[in-house]
Amino acid sequence: MNPDTRLLLYALVAVVALIALIATFKLHPFVALISVSLGLGVAAGMPPGAAVKAFQDGVGNTLGFIAIVVGLGTMLGKMMAESGAAARIATTLIDAFGERYVHWAVMVVAFIVGIPVFFQVGFVLLVPLVFTIARRTGMSLIKIGIPLVAGLSVVHGMLPPHPAAMLAVIAYNADVGRTILYGLLVGLPTASLAGPIFATWVAPRIVLPRDNPIARQLEGSSDISDGSSTVQQTPGFGISLFTVLVPVILMLLASVGDAALDSTSSVRSVLHFVGNPIVALLLALLFSFWSLGRPRHFTRQQLMKFCNDCLAPTATILLVIGAGGGFNQVLVQSGVGRAIANMAIGSHASPLLLAWGVAALIRVATGSATVAMTTAAGIVAPIAVAMPGTHAELLVLATGAGSLVLSHVNDAGFWLIKEFFNMTVPQTLKTWTVTETIIGVAGLGFTLLLSLVL
Repeated sequence: MNPDTRLLLYALVAVVALIALIATFKLHPFVALISVSLGLGVAAGMPPGAAVKAFQDGVGNTLGFIAIVVGLGTMLGKMMAESGAAARIATTLIDAFGERYVHWAVMVVAFIVGIPVFFQVGFVLLVPLVFTIARRTGMSLIKIGIPLVAGLSVVHGMLPPHPAAMLAVIAYNADVGRTILYGLLVGLPTASLAGPIFATWVAPRIVLPRDNPIARQLEGSSDISDGSSTVQQTPGFGISLFTVLVPVILMLLASVGDAALDSTSSVRSVLHFVGNPIVALLLALLFSFWSLGRPRHFTRQQLMKFCNDCLAPTATILLVIGAGGGFNQVLVQSGVGRAIANMAIGSHASPLLLAWGVAALIRVATGSATVAMTTAAGIVAPIAVAMPGTHAELLVLATGAGSLVLSHVNDAGFWLIKEFFNMTVPQTLKTWTVTETIIGVAGLGFTLLLSLVL
């Protein structure tokens, strides 16, 4: 057995062992991830100290961004909930689309909000709406939550200005405008299939616990369904929607500034600063204290209590997400990604199928859509140059679709969805993992169809 095959086998055994430890032996995911990560590193030939260092670095790199985003986003979500803003937006969506089609509304909102923001940012911004709509309509959290993550995931993987998509655009020398246009043509039907359509089928088959600690915090206690004075005190739909879109607008302005202004421009520097996801969320949170707190006459003590109360349930989430990032880093440093690259280079598939396949293999092995997309673009770009005739923009979409397929236990997003929706590992595999796989396969299918037209 050659070294690359051995590495791939070790990675497969590690993933199976991780699922078994959590689902069958009921070991806490945090403990299971640490144990399997270190075991894989040592088995793959890493010195024990290097395996520990790789895991530690992975946890630090993951939480360095996500911990701040989840913290600020959860506080903003708590403000949306307690002020009644989330309920106001939910009620307006229900009235506009009707209860029967509100899950479609959630997908559309996620698709729009997700274009300029990271997946994790969009998720923590919009998940309070999912909890509120589920409570008000009595619908399954799965039926509303899956369209949310499908819309966010599609734009995260396929559309600039997301970093991985932009790197792929550069690697393939694609046109950004056409990539966005083609991404919309491919992404909307893909998100529809993986989101509302799949959610309608799977929701009756997944039974979630009645109690969800995160939902309790983010649903809030505001009721805007009666004619009491509470209605007058609740923030209006316009200011509620604007508040949740503040970070989206700031990040979009930063992207516009990067494209339209000179690198030495002071305006561009300012836009780049306020458009940083962390700064944008912080500014939105501070703005919400005024825009949402003022109509309800919240005191400073109440605002402090909201922020404190909503952070407690995120501790476990962050630990598990961090450990997932550690597992990812061990996979990368043990050489699994390189093994996949070596295997892919020897294939003779078309550039679109090769881009999708390489990205999918790296995604399954490392758990990171960003790593999968950027690595695959670097591998396939020279091959695509040698095999002219394929639109560079379609290569970006095919690579993005492959980078989303089959998210499982080595992906931080897997644990984020699991913990927020209070699902078991098997339930998360049946919902989130299948959703991501539908996105990957359908995204490739629609990209191939578009290639026939072009």
